[in-house]
Amino acid sequence: MIMEVNSGNNQVLSKLATNNEHGENSSYFDGWKAYDNNPFHPTKNPNGVIQMGLAENQLSFDLIEKWIKKNPKASICSPQGVDAFKDIAIFQDYHGLPEFRNVVAKFMAKSRGGKVNFDPERIIMAGGATGANELLMFCLANPGDAFLIPTPYYPAFDRDLRWRTGVQLLPVVCESLNKFRITKEALEEAYENAQKANIKVKGLIFTNPSNPLGTTMDKATLKTLITFINDKHIHIVCDEVYAATVHTLDYVSISEVAQEMEDRCNLDLIHVVYSLSKDMGLPGFRVGIVYSYNDTVVNIGRKMSSFGLVSSQTQHLLASMLSDEKFVDEFLSESTKRLANRHELFTKGLEHVGIRCLKSNAGLFCWMDLKPLLKEPTFEEEMRLWRVIINEVKINVSPGSSFHCHEPGWFRVCFANMDDETMEVALTRIRMFVENGQEMAKMVAKKEHKMWRRALTLNLSSQMFDENVKMNVPISSPHMMSPHSPLLRART
Repeated sequence: MIMEVNSGNNQVLSKLATNNEHGENSSYFDGWKAYDNNPFHPTKNPNGVIQMGLAENQLSFDLIEKWIKKNPKASICSPQGVDAFKDIAIFQDYHGLPEFRNVVAKFMAKSRGGKVNFDPERIIMAGGATGANELLMFCLANPGDAFLIPTPYYPAFDRDLRWRTGVQLLPVVCESLNKFRITKEALEEAYENAQKANIKVKGLIFTNPSNPLGTTMDKATLKTLITFINDKHIHIVCDEVYAATVHTLDYVSISEVAQEMEDRCNLDLIHVVYSLSKDMGLPGFRVGIVYSYNDTVVNIGRKMSSFGLVSSQTQHLLASMLSDEKFVDEFLSESTKRLANRHELFTKGLEHVGIRCLKSNAGLFCWMDLKPLLKEPTFEEEMRLWRVIINEVKINVSPGSSFHCHEPGWFRVCFANMDDETMEVALTRIRMFVENGQEMAKMVAKKEHKMWRRALTLNLSSQMFDENVKMNVPISSPHMMSPHSPLLRART
């Protein structure tokens, strides 16, 4: 007998399977669905939605493809590499191939400027950064425990960190007044609020470089964070998946600061998440890494990693690729240059129509300020503007509210997951959207100014002989937009 399962018969499924904690009902994912339903293509669907809500690094694929063609032996699926097929295809220890862990440790060091070394014996594999973050939550916290997290933060953390673990995320509010930098005062306030609510705080988690801000933390800030968690005796988890996307200034890793403060902090409380999804543009390879200074976490984490290992075929290929130091050096250098160039071209294109972004130096995206396009500073207006951008401008950007930003009007826009031509199409659409709205506003303002002058003249004429009559002339706002303006439709 086959039992039919539907929304009205969920008692046959687990609470985990049927709850709404996954977070897929967020506008962040809704934008992806809009793209999936109508994807842009330069010839097949030129009026489709352009995907600018996905943080992928597609600017240096040609470098990897070139290396693979030159090194066919690296793949067990090629005639040149098939001799290694049997050894790689059979069961592998969940510690990972030694050669893979060795080269990943070296790559992590290089991508952080060679200022800190990593021990291959502390590397734990996971299925992407998603699996790595969840693995750490299972190791560090019980259901109901909480982690502090600065806002705005990556929307899928609600899924990665909370959904299956039962861990809570408590926001540490950061504000645009100080460029969304995390402060000790905000940390203390969030921690004290948790204490008052009888919530057990087990740690602090954040991304550096930041997703969605595209900014990096300086050494002084990282020292403050380590001091804070050390004083509270809670963990710190630093997600560094964008470490090699820093295109200006030097990047400071939490590991660099932790090793400098080794005699003033408990290293057992410090953990790093990494992957090759962003820095090398290989999210499909599902290479996630947990690096912990805590021996017990390393041992337990490796046992847990058996639920989300990196395939031995992938390990084998990457072990060969990343052991080519000349290729790694050239890749990191060229990738950084391309990201810097794309960032400059895109932000200057936005500046041309008066759209500013938070000053940033890393990541695959910009934190775009569209507050001037909001009729009112509310999240309802933010969502209405977002719907117009999705449905009329046909660009998927992500509203700040989906990142738990406490200020309406900010949007994350990704610029590295497309070719130059598509980026120009996107900029043209944005330009037309803003300029059409501005032109319409000017026309309305000019028309209303004439009406205002006419009303004022008539009113003065009728009262010119009565100085005791109080004038009460209704004056319309010169900034009021036409009801046909796309900017106004974003607000209704």
